Amino acid sequence: MNLTKEQQQEIKDQQSQKNSTKRVTAPELEKILYEALPVLDHGFIRVVDYMGDDTSVVQSARVSYGKGTKKVSTDSGLIKYLMRHWHSTPFEMCEIKYHVKLPIFIARQWIRHRTANVNEYSARYSILDKEFYLPTNENLAAQSQNNRQGRGEVIKGDQAKQVLDLLKNDAQRTYENYETMLNQRYDGSTIDENKIGLARELARMNLTLNTYTQWYWKTDLLNLMNFLRLRADSHAQYEIRAYADLMLDTLKKWVPITYEAFMDYRVGGTEVSSKGKEIVKKLIKGEKISLEDSGLSKREWNELMNAFDLNDKVIE
Repeated sequence: MNLTKEQQQEIKDQQSQKNSTKRVTAPELEKILYEALPVLDHGFIRVVDYMGDDTSVVQSARVSYGKGTKKVSTDSGLIKYLMRHWHSTPFEMCEIKYHVKLPIFIARQWIRHRTANVNEYSARYSILDKEFYLPTNENLAAQSQNNRQGRGEVIKGDQAKQVLDLLKNDAQRTYENYETMLNQRYDGSTIDENKIGLARELARMNLTLNTYTQWYWKTDLLNLMNFLRLRADSHAQYEIRAYADLMLDTLKKWVPITYEAFMDYRVGGTEVSSKGKEIVKKLIKGEKISLEDSGLSKREWNELMNAFDLNDKVIE
């Protein structure tokens, strides 16, 4: 991740601000406020603003005055109760805003989470950065044979080099054509004074999806957790998971009690259907149960067995 001198100075200026406030603040999050945290090869995440903390969740749940309770254990108990019983509204009272730099193809996947306010860098107004995402060797994989939206074995040797060369050369070539159509280079200089440049809103359609874009993404605590539950999961695409993993760390710094409950009940927990519940009861009693008798599909059965580490009962 490379930041220009102007960007580095802007971050320093933001971090040097001294503002007094009567609002609650999160000390650990304050330490990294505005800082550009690197992701992938050229991406980053910055927390640029937030509202509320764990006590704000407690306060809204009780609809009371003041800053939660005097005992952290009491606040923790209530937040765990809210998380355990899916009482979600109090978590909507906290908000956070991120500045994110990410490849376009990840942005298009990310935008599927529609419960946020988004303002993206405008390629109608400005020229996009000359930066492209290229996977590292360990993240360059073939299509999975049994998962239509997943990756299989890592590609190695000459094949890996060929793929990376194609990705790099295509991105560079289309960006050069982008500059030619604009009649303007990345540094702002004119290519040919006798040519009239194509409108930026048209020239941009030539760019590859691994070109980097940027946006401000603001959401509430509840919908941030919904996003992280899906995108920080091991089954999520690696590139978006890299962003989600870093955002998990900012969640921990912002609302540590909520983070603990989230990791326990949402990330580390599991949902069980009524049929699955009956199967678990029988297994605890030592009763024998088979897929044929369970009323579950093979996939449902295997997911249930995997959830409780009953690997010997998984059906191939």
